[in-house]
Amino acid sequence: MRRILFSVSAALCLGLGPGCATSSALKPDARQPPASTATGRGGAAATVDVRATSAAIQVLRSGGNAVDAAVAAASVLGVTDPYSCGIGGGGFMVVYLAADQRVVTLDHRETAPQALERSRLYEKGAPLPFGEFVTSGLSVGVPGSLMGWSEALRLYGSRSLADVLQPAIHVAEQGFEVDATFVAQTRHNVERFRDFTSSAALFLGPDGQPWPVGSTFKNPGLARTYRLVSEGGVPVFYRGELAQAIVDTVTRPPLVPGAWRKVRPGVMRLDDLERYEALVRPPVTSTYRGYTLYGMGGPGSGGVTLALTLNLLEAQEPASVSRTAFLHRYLEASRLAFADRNAFLGDPAFVSVPEAGLLSRDYAAQRRSALSVARASTTTAAPGNPLPFQGEGSTAAPLSEVARPSAEETVPDKETTHITTSDAAGNLVAYTCTIEGEGGNGMVVPGYGFLLNNELTDFDLPASVDAPHPNAPAPGKRPRSSMSPLLVFKDGAPVLALGSPGGSTIITTVGQTLVNHLDFGMPIDQALAAPRVSQRNSPDNKSQAEPAFIASPEATALAAMGHGFTNVGQIGALTAIRFHPDGTVTAAAEPTRRGGGSAMVVEPVK
Repeated sequence: MRRILFSVSAALCLGLGPGCATSSALKPDARQPPASTATGRGGAAATVDVRATSAAIQVLRSGGNAVDAAVAAASVLGVTDPYSCGIGGGGFMVVYLAADQRVVTLDHRETAPQALERSRLYEKGAPLPFGEFVTSGLSVGVPGSLMGWSEALRLYGSRSLADVLQPAIHVAEQGFEVDATFVAQTRHNVERFRDFTSSAALFLGPDGQPWPVGSTFKNPGLARTYRLVSEGGVPVFYRGELAQAIVDTVTRPPLVPGAWRKVRPGVMRLDDLERYEALVRPPVTSTYRGYTLYGMGGPGSGGVTLALTLNLLEAQEPASVSRTAFLHRYLEASRLAFADRNAFLGDPAFVSVPEAGLLSRDYAAQRRSALSVARASTTTAAPGNPLPFQGEGSTAAPLSEVARPSAEETVPDKETTHITTSDAAGNLVAYTCTIEGEGGNGMVVPGYGFLLNNELTDFDLPASVDAPHPNAPAPGKRPRSSMSPLLVFKDGAPVLALGSPGGSTIITTVGQTLVNHLDFGMPIDQALAAPRVSQRNSPDNKSQAEPAFIASPEATALAAMGHGFTNVGQIGALTAIRFHPDGTVTAAAEPTRRGGGSAMVVEPVK
């Protein structure tokens, strides 16, 4: 969206008290216009939206750290990018703590309600139609964002949640100028929004159409929600009036009288919200050409899938073959890695994931024998067998039945957003957050201004209700995710932080950007702007690709090797921060995808 010039008043007080006498130091620097790339010192931020990036930078300038800045940006995105993220959803955060020289991850993925038995998602022996599942109370997982923000600040931040919510409250109250991206996202949802009283009241004008470009969009309900949380803390959301409003919306969807849509109620209860936890987990750690990579483990699939892809690819030096031949190997490695991902990965609280085996170099060496070197594969790749590489005494689930793919696999243009921040002390955050599909489940919680997620569509549904699958739904289970926030280090020092939206294309977007930057030597801004291609072991054996990639000489050469491509429009919307030997950093966001992103630094290099 999102590089619109805007004015933020002294209300960016960040909890400095009534009147905000010192707030003049926190105003965005009008001399630093919105841009997709910025280089400097003292901290940096990159997001899809200039208001969110500006909020992060103001937190940094006022003495906050990278975690404070990331949460401030996320809360603003809940206002300005509500179809992608917000307090009705969840996320994964990877944090580097410079003083301790360690990386931690914070899982605040949504969970299935305790009453959601798998049989509720089947009718007459078959999975529910996807359209009826996504726009329903059944698709809503227990939201994790606010708990994740609270825990991140409590454990690793330096500001209170009340402080860092102030910029978002201001933007929600004062409004922002609607742009073409916001209109397009609303238009994609307009038929759904018309069927819910609360969604239509917030996102549609009196004529039932999206608010036009140039109009001012305000969200007083979300401002009220943020104020309630600022005053009463997270318990207001998980145990108080907000919790009751969420449960009411899920179990009694706010349908417009006479709406034709079949909307199934959900089964969420107050105790589902009360028992929700954000979990600190160890990162998935792997290496590639002398770099160390830190990503998310289960229920995330990005860290393991990226690691396996790169392990398969590492045996080939980029300089030893043509660019086309190396891209071919990358696509075939991704094909194999996705076959394993789909067969083995799920919530580790419910599935014995063979993570050690999948990360094993010996397993990659064996699996590499299935990689087609000369031609593109003409059949869907079968999963390998990482179990012998698990180590003594380790167990894992057997191969699973083929299931109806989750929404992540079938919807390439799904929303979500990624935030990247750093600070002067060297702390670093890669944070991907989401409400799942564009517009979540389509329902705004009445009076509170935020959409609920449709995250439970990320579960896989086997053909039969009792068939085994690592990502099948279960009460209290977290659906597998492709969100792939990633930190890259070399010799113990940070080199790169990055991540992207895009459903299961998140993994390939991050992977291709790494190949562009680490293997092809492209500067980070060029690496993330380059045309994209995504191979995820699809049944038609084709790779999804952007039009610019399909028109490229590489695509022509790959086609001669048997590769086919499906035009899916834009893929992903990556943000990154690159660290340089001289102590400066470059923050980078998309120059054009999703309307262009925003990158800023605290102290720009002249």
